[in-house]
Amino acid sequence: MSPGVRPITLEAGAFTLSALIAQPVGPPRATIVAVHGGGMSAGYFDGQAHPDVSLLTLGARLGYTVVAVDRPGYGLSAAHLPRGQNLSEQSAALGTAITHLADRYPSGAGVFLVAHSFGGKLALTYAAEQAGPGTAGPALLGLDVSGCGRDYAVDPGDLRDPHRHGHWKRNWGALRFYPPNTFRDAAALVAPMPLRERAEAARWPESFTAAAARVPVPVRLTFAEHELWWRNDEEDLNEIAELFTAAPFVTIDRQPDAGHNLSLGWVARSYHLRALAFLEECLARA
Repeated sequence: MSPGVRPITLEAGAFTLSALIAQPVGPPRATIVAVHGGGMSAGYFDGQAHPDVSLLTLGARLGYTVVAVDRPGYGLSAAHLPRGQNLSEQSAALGTAITHLADRYPSGAGVFLVAHSFGGKLALTYAAEQAGPGTAGPALLGLDVSGCGRDYAVDPGDLRDPHRHGHWKRNWGALRFYPPNTFRDAAALVAPMPLRERAEAARWPESFTAAAARVPVPVRLTFAEHELWWRNDEEDLNEIAELFTAAPFVTIDRQPDAGHNLSLGWVARSYHLRALAFLEECLARA
């Protein structure tokens, strides 16, 4: 872990989630909850290959509490949930965990979700199901999602094993996108993708459309320049933006010189600063 980052646990109903936290000096302006992708872990947001890579340390320096959560079926909950959970179940667990987090630590103006890949599926589902009026826990300020679209650019049959050798380029892109030792350090971040989670993949295009229409907060979607998992030409992105009919505003960006795992690459600081700038827009609106 980076300096200032420490492990915590969060209660999520019948099981406990492991997480990493970094806190600012003084009261937080808001709380960022970071949600990792399929076959990864919370450490994705605290990359060790270069000091500029960690979202946790950057966010804390800029006045936010940042918590990266191991999703249900990963980390501490893997033994309790060996087959994982579907998206709706993960959404409920995340809501319970966020409420528990707010009970233990000051949350500032509310919670902002930063999510990657399958974590983006969870963030969108959570916003659609858990962020309406009268729901428990701190207010949801907005979503910043990277590496998650609506329509796959690959055969859905290829989605069951994200770490298969043939997917290396789809997950990472070119070697030059990453600091030295990234792949040595990333070995500790990789985890098996639970079976029930894999089953969600084929249903996602329809699930995305349904969830997007119900998201009531601002949304920013980022696609790496060399994103290979998702269709992301201009026509695709325009169609996606139009689906968020309940969101106050939607921003879609491209991150140059990056592959799918952009929070571990040289562009991580640039991407994270853009995400935090979007959070500032959400705070101004709130």
